[in-house]
Amino acid sequence: MPTSDDERLPPGLALAWGLTAKTGRLGRKPSQSVEGIVEAAVGLADAEGFAALSMPNIARRVGLTANAIYRYVSSRDELLVLAAEAAWGPAPDLETGTDQWRAAAATWTRAMIERCDTHPWLPDLPIRGAPATPNLLRWTEVLLEALTGAGLSSAESLGCALLLDGYARRIASARRDVRNSSAAPVQSAAVTRFLQPLLHEHGYPILASMMTHNEYDDAVGDDDVDFGLTRILDGIEVLIARRTKAR
Repeated sequence: MPTSDDERLPPGLALAWGLTAKTGRLGRKPSQSVEGIVEAAVGLADAEGFAALSMPNIARRVGLTANAIYRYVSSRDELLVLAAEAAWGPAPDLETGTDQWRAAAATWTRAMIERCDTHPWLPDLPIRGAPATPNLLRWTEVLLEALTGAGLSSAESLGCALLLDGYARRIASARRDVRNSSAAPVQSAAVTRFLQPLLHEHGYPILASMMTHNEYDDAVGDDDVDFGLTRILDGIEVLIARRTKAR
């Protein structure tokens, strides 16, 4: 059984696996719990964004002093790990079987995007290394199971997982940023009137034509998501075909 007293472990890792639990002072019943503080942190980030996730802000949200919150979590880094673990939540159920890898990978990627839509601050979290907490490892495991089952090596499957993960995070970030933007959209009448003559004058004929036909806009819609995802899956399919042929 692993121990949880190794100071070399990254912040939050032992707590995420349930191997340690901080409590209040000896002899005093804790007024809060780690779980309650993590839930409050997720709620605060959902409402106000990643920048709001400071220890004083979270302490106020749960009725603790700025110092008292450290009885439960040792640092902001530790709390971010636990908040991310809670926000990502359980991995999606994926299709199984050698010929189901494509549907499984698509389901996984869309589930990532949907989770980021639910918790828009998730793409802002710093990535300090490979997943190491239970939920994030399960997300990784279920996708690796689908890809290795299709004939890819473990290393190839992990590379494909990284590619799909990056695509999902980038799409989610773009959708959030456009949704929250206060700028006039590029397809608005004012921007169109301003840009169209300049595009023709300065040599952007393709973009000028797209703008004329309402094909150039800010939105990152489901069709855009599906187009990019299909191209990635097509590439993975070529790799799987090569591996199958080489056997």
